[in-house]
Amino acid sequence: MSTTPASIIGKPTPRIDGPQKTSGTAQYAADFHFEGMAYAMPVVASVASGRIRALDTSAAEKMPGVLLVLHHGNIGPLYRTVPGDDNATNSEVRSAFEDEVVRHWGQYIAVVVAETLEQATAAAAAVHAEYDQEPTKLRASLDDYAGERKKGSERGDFESAFKDAPVKVDHTYITPIETHNPIELHASVSVWDGDRLTMYETSQGVVNHRVVMAQTLGIPVENVRVVTRFLGSGFGGKLFPWPHCAMTAVAARKLGRPVKLSVTRRMMFSSVGYRPRTEQRVRLGASKDGKLLALKHDYLNISSMLDDFDEGCGEATPYLYSVANLGVTSAIVHRNVGAPMYMRGPGAVPGLYALESAMNELAEELKIDPLKLRILNDAEKDEDKKMPFSSRHYRECFEVGAKKFGWEHRKAEIGSMRRDGKILGWGLAGASWVAVTLPCTATVEFHANGRVSVRSGTQDIGTGTYTIFAQVVHEKTGIPFDRIDVVLGDSALPDGPMSGGSMVTGSVLNAISNASTAAIKKLATLATGVEGSPVHGEKPDDLVFTEGRIHKKDQAPVSGVAFADVLRMARLNGLSAEGKTQPSWEDPKAKNVSLHSYGAQFVEVEWEPEIARLRVSRVVTVIDAGRIINPKAAANQIAGAVVMGVGMGLLEETRYDQRTGQPINGNMADYLMATCADAPEIDVTFLDYPDPAMGEYGARGVGEIGLAGVAAAITAAVHHATGVRVRELPVRIENLLESKILEA
Repeated sequence: MSTTPASIIGKPTPRIDGPQKTSGTAQYAADFHFEGMAYAMPVVASVASGRIRALDTSAAEKMPGVLLVLHHGNIGPLYRTVPGDDNATNSEVRSAFEDEVVRHWGQYIAVVVAETLEQATAAAAAVHAEYDQEPTKLRASLDDYAGERKKGSERGDFESAFKDAPVKVDHTYITPIETHNPIELHASVSVWDGDRLTMYETSQGVVNHRVVMAQTLGIPVENVRVVTRFLGSGFGGKLFPWPHCAMTAVAARKLGRPVKLSVTRRMMFSSVGYRPRTEQRVRLGASKDGKLLALKHDYLNISSMLDDFDEGCGEATPYLYSVANLGVTSAIVHRNVGAPMYMRGPGAVPGLYALESAMNELAEELKIDPLKLRILNDAEKDEDKKMPFSSRHYRECFEVGAKKFGWEHRKAEIGSMRRDGKILGWGLAGASWVAVTLPCTATVEFHANGRVSVRSGTQDIGTGTYTIFAQVVHEKTGIPFDRIDVVLGDSALPDGPMSGGSMVTGSVLNAISNASTAAIKKLATLATGVEGSPVHGEKPDDLVFTEGRIHKKDQAPVSGVAFADVLRMARLNGLSAEGKTQPSWEDPKAKNVSLHSYGAQFVEVEWEPEIARLRVSRVVTVIDAGRIINPKAAANQIAGAVVMGVGMGLLEETRYDQRTGQPINGNMADYLMATCADAPEIDVTFLDYPDPAMGEYGARGVGEIGLAGVAAAITAAVHHATGVRVRELPVRIENLLESKILEA
């Protein structure tokens, strides 16, 4: 019923929220200010394991401006969320101040609320705690783990096949703890109006956040509203509520005034998640011509003392390559650290570092090109689920990437490639990420003032979600961007998906499209029944909607009527309709196919042995992620993920004092991350094949997959340049000093 001159879907489109961000008018959680606001500052434990013997808050309570000091003894009842409730996922099992047991350095033991932030900070430093310390479990190595392992995917007889395989590799790969470090710190602002609570949050999921807070505080869910208009990135650390949120809400309720709490950068390293350390043993067995015969992926990851967080390193292993005999096992090792949390590409990113590194080592053992090895073992179907792929172009990713990178010019001999006096190393790796559509509801409303609004209770975490909403509405209605209002980031809106797992784009598209179509149909019906309308008395099915006007199919738009005029004729201020997205596990088109995105990473490093300088100089990445709705924003996501992959491969690691459990490098000066100076030349290519199982637009997400495989490609390139095989990230200068390639 709707036609537009040219589709905006698939066209590079500037973000509609860009002017607000560049002008400083976009409001993030910590930007909200209310009359009478008080400020909270947590007090954190200075030991990693023990029990609080005494907590002296008397000095703090007497300090100027101090209004309240909350702790285990006076916070009142806070509850755990209901186990197994998928609509109420919390970050930690334990609620704030639940007991006096300390399980990690930096655990909140009290919170001070004062008139100003400076007063709260000073008073928090005056709170004195005494502990009965207990032995601390902090040792990083997990190689002594002797407990049970959980069996995951399994097929064939791995042990026999591996034993008989002519060519084998058997190595352990280690990824360290990486800390979420978005520019925007976590913040929470709580405002009570009677028995109703509004929370302004740094949240990647306002709908889930609302349910968790209701259960934690013991109040009806309809009494909680959560608002996240803008988010300064999250990378997974802001998916679920952390204890400081409930602390802020209780403080605001007790004081009867708004309270704001902003987590400090130091606290970010202990209280709001991290990617856990993993140790992964990968065994591959192959025929002499390179056909995989056996694959085993056994991984361990650390978690906090109370939380059973499984990183999921074996997520991509069962389906990425064709192999008849396979097994995946996992186990969790508890340490005196805070709760882990999903970080960009959880599971698949560290898992593919191990699997793809092993594939590169197998190629070396076989003395064949690592590109050839992957193409040889490409899977025709998901051998784990025994079902076809919805859309898979993994092989083409490698073929396109190899051509763009110039892989045919690679010399296999270590240290044999030179440019401008530097030794070059080339490496590659595969990438994959799951694709899912989540339930989503959206409404589209036409207004009498000539504007259109689209609403959903999802949020934009800096990835361009606002713009995608506007693109679909424009596609369906022809209404210009400057007359489309996108309203997101509020749990009072129709329920939308969480911004995690690269699932928002694929989930919201169908809901927006369906809502737009339904609203247009209502308008057409209304227009045929309104006196004075040029289409009065016509059949709605004979009408179309073009550039905001309703007209007959065989006539020009000017012959019809503008939707605003129809509403005014009908004496209506607006007309809206609702649309939904069916989750993939219920959708007949999606539930019987294997849904994933794919990619290939090609990396070049420059090695200068005279000064022990290593740099990632060039990356070519090719991504098969269904139809790309906004190539400009999508390329930005992939490029950002690649830079994050440089950090993962060469720089990032959170280190702890083994005596106290305190992060040694828990600040932005000492925690190394990739900066603009570290960013390589990045070439991003999308294959752009719509996935029919993902609905009308066939789009899958791109946030995570750009990071997958980058670290494995880097270590392969490092080996090619230096001869040093690194199996524990990040690559260190100490590793490279072992290189025998000394002269460029």
